Amino acid sequence: MSERKVLNKYYPPDFDPSKIPRMKLPKNRQYTVRLMAPFNMKCKTCGEYIYKGKKFNARKEDVENEDYLGIRIYRFYIKCTRCLQEISFKTDPRNTDYEIEAGATRNFMALKLAEEQAIREEEEAREEEASNPMKLLENRTKQSKNEIELLESLEELKDLNRRQQAVDYDSMLLAYDPTISEREREEKLQQLDDEYIKTIKFQRSDKRKLVVEEEIVEEEPEVKVVKAESSSSVKSQVAKKSATSSRKLLSGLVKIKKDEPKEVGSKGLSLLGAYSDSDASD
Repeated sequence: MSERKVLNKYYPPDFDPSKIPRMKLPKNRQYTVRLMAPFNMKCKTCGEYIYKGKKFNARKEDVENEDYLGIRIYRFYIKCTRCLQEISFKTDPRNTDYEIEAGATRNFMALKLAEEQAIREEEEAREEEASNPMKLLENRTKQSKNEIELLESLEELKDLNRRQQAVDYDSMLLAYDPTISEREREEKLQQLDDEYIKTIKFQRSDKRKLVVEEEIVEEEPEVKVVKAESSSSVKSQVAKKSATSSRKLLSGLVKIKKDEPKEVGSKGLSLLGAYSDSDASD
């Protein structure tokens, strides 16, 4: 396919570039360029407002005998959109800006003035610190105080992060599914509760069985001892041991009453007194 915009030209074999006549152009030639208005401006003739960024076909030329650290300075000419008054402005590499020359006035630029004022204040503060050591000391103390406050606030933020670290928001968001309705969510929770109750009941029943088995195991040795006694020799030995043990028990239980002197007279008198009182009362 052929190119839409042809860049390669055909040169015949007998082409001689020295035979081409050269044009004599002026030294400071003007070029037509397409640019946008670098700032807001107002035409002096008709008062038309030209905002920043409006496109123009402008003429560009080099400013003679002016440069900044070897950087060229260019001048641009545009025309007012209403009265066709010519407006000229040039570049300002020193302040990285543009400077209006004729045909219009630049509107108030609050941001630019604020930046210039801030730069001036910084330069004045540096000069004052260099000349006044007490001012330098005050600034250093303020700076150290600000650093301490920043460190304290940073520690507080770290403590808050540690407290909130235990909360897993990702798992909470995964557990919450907006597609599930409220009723389904309640049924799911109820099912989980039932499963948990069943596991608790199963564990309790296992524990009861274990207790019963322990009781059975404790009672088994007594039964085995009784059944194992079958031979005659064992019976005689058991009888002797039982007799001796019964004697010991009886000796411990039975207490021999000692003979005490009987007070017959005193008891008889007391009985008679009681008998006589009863007759009198009757």
